[in-house]
Amino acid sequence: MHLRVASRTYYFNGRVISRKEAQKIQKSALVLFLLLCGVLACHRSTPTPSITFKYNVTPQPARVGEATIDVEIRDKANQPVSGAHVELEGNMSHPGMSPVSGVAREIESGNYRGTLQLTMAGDWIVLVNVTLSDGERLQYRFELNGVRSN
Repeated sequence: MHLRVASRTYYFNGRVISRKEAQKIQKSALVLFLLLCGVLACHRSTPTPSITFKYNVTPQPARVGEATIDVEIRDKANQPVSGAHVELEGNMSHPGMSPVSGVAREIESGNYRGTLQLTMAGDWIVLVNVTLSDGERLQYRFELNGVRSN
């Protein structure tokens, strides 16, 4: 399909068509394009997570200073995931602040504990970056809202 517009003469697939026909073709092509974009955007497959994360932060409510973060990692069969390398990264929810980081160590099978030094009151986003023993990398994100000042 080829639509060519030159001066006031409209061509479609090598034949002359009216302006009204050209506009119809353009509108139809636009609608088709938008529908295709919508179908492609909505057709994302969501893989079943092979790993689940649970977390706990102490103290509660969280305050400026050291926060202990416990992370439980389990596989699809709900078995503990051991031998992972777990890094923590805390970011303020607004731009301009430097991130804080820490490493979580395995304290028992599938349970990891680390600390973050929360430097300011407000809302934080915590990233849990995990490298499994087979090299697969995963990231889990949670919000730590309302960190209080001391």
